[in-house]
Amino acid sequence: MTAVTDHADRADHPGPGDRTDHERRKESPGSEGGGERAWDDGLIARRVAGGSRGSRTGADSGTSTSTGTRSGTSISTGTGTGADTGIRSYAPSSTPTSYEAPLRARLDALRELVGLSRTRLDSGTLAEAGRILDEAAARRRLSERHTVVAIAGATGSGKSTLFNSLAGVMISDTGVRRPTTAAPIGCSWTDGAAGLLDRLGIPGRLRRRPLQGPGADELQGLVLIDLPDHDSAVGEHREQVDRILALVDAVIWVVDPEKYADAMLHERYLRPMAGHAEVTFVVLNQIDRLPGDAADQVLDDLRRLLDEDGVALGEHGEPGATVLAISALTGAGMGELRETLGQFTQERGAAARRISADLDAAAERLRPVYVSEARGGRNRGRIGLSEEARDEFADQLAEAVGATAAGDAAERAWRRHAGKACGDPWLRLWRLYEARRSPQGVLTPTAHVPTDEEATARQRVEQAVRTVADQAATGLPAPWGQAVREAAVRGAEGLPEALDELAVTAGVPTGRPPRPGWWPVAVLAQAAMTLLQIVGGLWLVGQIIGIAAPNLGVPVLLMLAGIVGGPCVEWLSRMAARGPARRYGYDAERRLRDAAAGCGRARVLDPVAAELLRYREVREQYVRVTGARSSMG
Repeated sequence: MTAVTDHADRADHPGPGDRTDHERRKESPGSEGGGERAWDDGLIARRVAGGSRGSRTGADSGTSTSTGTRSGTSISTGTGTGADTGIRSYAPSSTPTSYEAPLRARLDALRELVGLSRTRLDSGTLAEAGRILDEAAARRRLSERHTVVAIAGATGSGKSTLFNSLAGVMISDTGVRRPTTAAPIGCSWTDGAAGLLDRLGIPGRLRRRPLQGPGADELQGLVLIDLPDHDSAVGEHREQVDRILALVDAVIWVVDPEKYADAMLHERYLRPMAGHAEVTFVVLNQIDRLPGDAADQVLDDLRRLLDEDGVALGEHGEPGATVLAISALTGAGMGELRETLGQFTQERGAAARRISADLDAAAERLRPVYVSEARGGRNRGRIGLSEEARDEFADQLAEAVGATAAGDAAERAWRRHAGKACGDPWLRLWRLYEARRSPQGVLTPTAHVPTDEEATARQRVEQAVRTVADQAATGLPAPWGQAVREAAVRGAEGLPEALDELAVTAGVPTGRPPRPGWWPVAVLAQAAMTLLQIVGGLWLVGQIIGIAAPNLGVPVLLMLAGIVGGPCVEWLSRMAARGPARRYGYDAERRLRDAAAGCGRARVLDPVAAELLRYREVREQYVRVTGARSSMG
């Protein structure tokens, strides 16, 4: 017990190997608090240039590295020498560790994802992602030479006995009184773990060191935590278990032959943490109580339950949870557990694996927020408004603003102008007389007609906005579809008034309509017909009063020519005016349509497109968070 006390004093009072995180960062310019600033405030997503980050290499710590793979992403890096365990050798490498490369890219993508989504999603949706970022940053600032492993289990499973057996000395109390472990106890095989234990909230009086003897070197770098019972009747104990399990690098679940199928263990812990299989050990303890081959049968049934929980089993060289059968009391199987745990610790990849698994779990929980299952088949990957939807929106706005009616009015105005210039003057006088005699000619529109038309136009605009917003939001995840609709509604505020103003400014032609080349000829011809009628009439009047010589034929012919020729010129001009008048009306309608479409685009389509672009950005960041190499639909 003297050795234990001495080591405990060293753990409580950090020495040179237990420098504070602040001191280590000051000494290392490439560390988190030194030359790099990888973690910003997260309010606005920022892409940090790769060249601005410092990279830790195997040469920095004077150790060699080994890299494993998980789900297509390098996640495991370890340090050590082949002579330490005789199991695997490690080649020196100057490349960044997996924590610095693909995993760091995923963390940066998650931070940017949170920043881009902060104003679009509720804080509760992003709370878990923020927690993972905070914990990853906190873990990275601490020692990378240590692996924090928690021993968890139910009451009476033998956690404390296993803890003492690995430490080689009585550290955690054991006995029949339940619960025996009332507070988490930490044991570090290597100096420099004070920051990690501070992060777990383990006070100095509960920090221990193992017995330094044969076999202790193979667990160098291990920080072992004995947790209270997860099924303890004391609520504070369960809260401590849940809190520490979210912070450690790996977990050893200790089960016994009686409670290995406990529903609380499987439903509350193993099943939700199935994605953390690579940092999970499941140890069947107390096999000395099982006769004959009963231990193998219980172990097989335990593997079956784990498979039903979705926990991948690390068999035949595949990544997954390690399942062992031991007896911490008699020592059976402890050599294999110590060897496996030593290799796991020396690889120094548990922290990266744990964070990668946390990222996988967060990505799966956020999947409904960023990925819509409705888009598939031919629509896969198509986000936004089609050209047909845009054209339909423009047509609806043009209809609301009265573009067609404005074109018809412009066409009629051109024809009226042509009729005034090329029409028969006597017929125009007659039409004016008839218009004045008609009661309908003096009627003015009643007040309720424009009011009804305005209400109808407003309804058309609102319907057009709803339609285009629904089309843009189709297939998007619910939060982003709602954001698109809200952007369209905000942009539509004041749109009917703006369209009314356009109807006055852009819909009413200014100035006289352009005249075609035949117009002067028609005007001269009509003037000549009128002049013939006047000359013929004056000639007849002169004959009547005796000024001119009697000759009825010529003046009568002149008058008849003028009377017949005037309407003919007017009819021909009217026929010739159809084409120019129609083109003039089309131009007026097109101008008003373009103006209405531009107004709708600036107020509605552009904000909707901005939301869709933001969704594309966050979706790409989500793809990076998942570690996928290609974009998803």
